[in-house]
Amino acid sequence: MLTVHVVVCLIALLAGAVVLAALCSGRRQPIRDAVLLLSTALISLTGFPLASPPGTPAPDPARILGVIELVIVAIAVLALRVGHLASAWRGIYVVAMVLAVYFNVFVAVVQAFLKIGFLHALAPTGKEPPFLIAQLVTLALFVLIGVTALRRYRGHPVSGIAGARA
Repeated sequence: MLTVHVVVCLIALLAGAVVLAALCSGRRQPIRDAVLLLSTALISLTGFPLASPPGTPAPDPARILGVIELVIVAIAVLALRVGHLASAWRGIYVVAMVLAVYFNVFVAVVQAFLKIGFLHALAPTGKEPPFLIAQLVTLALFVLIGVTALRRYRGHPVSGIAGARA
């Protein structure tokens, strides 16, 4: 199960980079958007059965984040399928997509500091300045990406079957 989870995470990170680049260029790529949303949902669903590390407080932060990500995916799907990306739904969609990728990258940074030796040595508890700086830089980058995507992606309302290809 762990191998599947890691592969899905890598797919989501790659899809996220492509999707955000498209949104920042004022475009949408529906197939890649779908891959991002599906893989992000699968990250949570394949992560829930994994054992928590010893000493993890209850409720488990990873599972809380998993639930948050599922809600974000649901909001993006609502914006697409119910709101048809019209009016405020376009902005909701862009914010949801940026948040989905941000949370995936947030977890990747956490995992990097846990699993990569030289990073772990810099921040063994995850409360040291190098870890905090890495997460702040990540957050700042995603705020910039989000603002850029909101400004540039004007989109077109999606309707019916033709909207699935828009």
